[in-house]
Amino acid sequence: MTDIISAIKALDANAQVVVNGEPSNQTEYEANVKYISGADANGSAIYKETQDFTWSQVSAKKAELQTAYDNNEYQRKRADEYPSIADQLDDIYHNGVDGWKTTIKATKDKYPKG
Repeated sequence: MTDIISAIKALDANAQVVVNGEPSNQTEYEANVKYISGADANGSAIYKETQDFTWSQVSAKKAELQTAYDNNEYQRKRADEYPSIADQLDDIYHNGVDGWKTTIKATKDKYPKG
């Protein structure tokens, strides 16, 4: 799952931002996302007068990241189901590479790409 912070950081990894909630439209974005320009003498954040990115830019990047996340669901499911590396090495030792391939193929078949 992707959030606004991830989208902003994908646009600028060095962005300093405070987000309240998870904005779902331009009005919420403008009200709840504050970009930081620095700190005052007491260490408190100084907020910029304007947004570094528009709602259109951030929401488009969020949608792009969500699509990439969704498209890789099979990878997450496979990773959860594959045996540990130690168990895989043990499988190779006892059953050979072909036996190991059979074990791994069962998971790959259960969760095919795309």
